[in-house]
Amino acid sequence: MSNDGRDAKSDLTVVHLVRHGEVHNPDGVLYGRREGYHLSELGRQMADRVAEHLKSRDIAYVVSSPLERAQETAEPIAKAHGLDLATDSRLLEAENVFEGKTFGVGDGALRKPGNWKHLTNPFKPSWGEPYVEQVVRMMSALEAARDAARGREAVAVSHQLPIWIVRSFAEKRRLWHDPRRRQCTLASLTSFTFQGDKLVSVGYSEPARDLVPAHLLAGAKPVKGASKAFGA
Repeated sequence: MSNDGRDAKSDLTVVHLVRHGEVHNPDGVLYGRREGYHLSELGRQMADRVAEHLKSRDIAYVVSSPLERAQETAEPIAKAHGLDLATDSRLLEAENVFEGKTFGVGDGALRKPGNWKHLTNPFKPSWGEPYVEQVVRMMSALEAARDAARGREAVAVSHQLPIWIVRSFAEKRRLWHDPRRRQCTLASLTSFTFQGDKLVSVGYSEPARDLVPAHLLAGAKPVKGASKAFGA
């Protein structure tokens, strides 16, 4: 009987999908998959906070999107557990045709009629990587992290949209959504618990919530003149 309890526990694996910290982006562009966008000083504080939050957890594997902001968020977590940092391109930000542009009705790419053709289908979406394709690659990355940390815990650092989409799929919600309502703030953890190969629960936490500017929290109203975190 005691063996049953022990075996059940050892069969549980948790994969924490972490959104990277705040990025230095003074021009407010949608940086997407572009290189050269690093964490701000506040973003580094967020990364350290997540590392401290996970310090006592049984982390066996740390992997990250190849982009600098994700790598810089993952590094203190890997260091705290004496682990090498792996890279997985399946954790990349979603593709977006507006990458490199500012994005707004009054002052950005939406002012140009030539861009309107990209906004015809919000269900796919027509402006970027299809939601279904994001689900496929993110589930594959989750399963790879699960397999690398069987019976323990893994951390995978990615980006807001792919994390939200794979969570929506796991929780059987529609994939199209209002971006302002994503529950995936900077430096947050979306935690997937597996029993064997079966996903049994999804949790969410914000260990660096007090460091996140109020206008960047889920559901917050835009603030004119406030700094932005596009393509996160």
